[in-house]
Amino acid sequence: MPDTTGTVPGRPTTTDGRPATTSGAAVRLRDLTKRYGGRAAVDRVSLDIGAGEFMTFLGPSGSGKTTTLDMIAGFTTATEGAITVDGTEVAALPPHQRDLGMVFQHYALFPHLTVARNIAFPLEQRKVPRAEIGRRVTEALRMVQLDGMADRLPRQLSGGQQQRVALARAVVFNPRVLLMDEPLGALDKKLREQLQGEIARMHRDLGITFVFVTHDQEEALALSDRIAVFNEGRIEQVGTPEELYEAPATLFVAQFLGESNVFTGHCRTPGVLSCPDGDLPVPPGATAGPEEVALVVRPERMRLLAPGDPVPGGHHHLDGTVTETVYFGAHRRVAVDLPGGHRLQLREPAGQEHPAVPGTAARVVWAVERSALVPVAP
Repeated sequence: MPDTTGTVPGRPTTTDGRPATTSGAAVRLRDLTKRYGGRAAVDRVSLDIGAGEFMTFLGPSGSGKTTTLDMIAGFTTATEGAITVDGTEVAALPPHQRDLGMVFQHYALFPHLTVARNIAFPLEQRKVPRAEIGRRVTEALRMVQLDGMADRLPRQLSGGQQQRVALARAVVFNPRVLLMDEPLGALDKKLREQLQGEIARMHRDLGITFVFVTHDQEEALALSDRIAVFNEGRIEQVGTPEELYEAPATLFVAQFLGESNVFTGHCRTPGVLSCPDGDLPVPPGATAGPEEVALVVRPERMRLLAPGDPVPGGHHHLDGTVTETVYFGAHRRVAVDLPGGHRLQLREPAGQEHPAVPGTAARVVWAVERSALVPVAP
């Protein structure tokens, strides 16, 4: 089983490479467990989250990611394990004493309070002087680009504006950690992408630690410094978006994070995977024992050769028949059926000249080094 605590990256940088101001707190989970009856919703999760890091918990519904976030927040009591924030054990503290910011999927705004009063609420609870509250609320409104909306009620705002208010309320008291549970899940695709940019900007500007829960793979890839992939109550792998996508440690990670073409079989000969589609070369340096393994090739790593083109060096090829092409604007998805019935999915730039015609023969090639060998069973 790989070490899923992860290696905490160095100090974050701004978009131009300069060191960013980090005011966030480091969060450490050790053997964190939550049981309901005899079932473990979270099973001995250990993870190090660096100060100022943007960490995303990614996984399907029921994988344990939200329960883990709720234990950090204090909304759910851990059955076992430790939670420390900058070295202080917080598992026994109630939520309001942990001093963590929280943003929910459905905003959780007070409908009878104005935008300004919603944002001011955590400051009022902390007995902050009135003049200071006014200054901080004004700054928070400016940060989420809602200047001029202080006197509106939540029902007078769009969904995206309400979520901006929720973000402002969560950071107005300067928490060192901001927890976000599917904060963009109720928004349409275009608005989600817009607010993803706003959240990334806030993270850069504030320098605090962000812990973000989502089941959306593209969202996780776009926002995160690192991602912890959850499955059945455990963390399968922790890494940067590129590490997880290019070098998945398990078949679950390979299939959940993006699309994959998967060939399963055994490496009876070193460097070669024997499977129903033939003998396929595995990437250099990959090793396997007697157990079943899978060779994973991403759809965009495969391409079709034009008739008569030679197979490039370092590449492998399989011959089949084009069965479908689907246009998606920026790219085109091509399905190729192999003689044994295995269907390959390719993703090609839509602007290039395309030789794929359904019903015609096709030769699919990929660079061997751009594939990954993973165990089928954890």
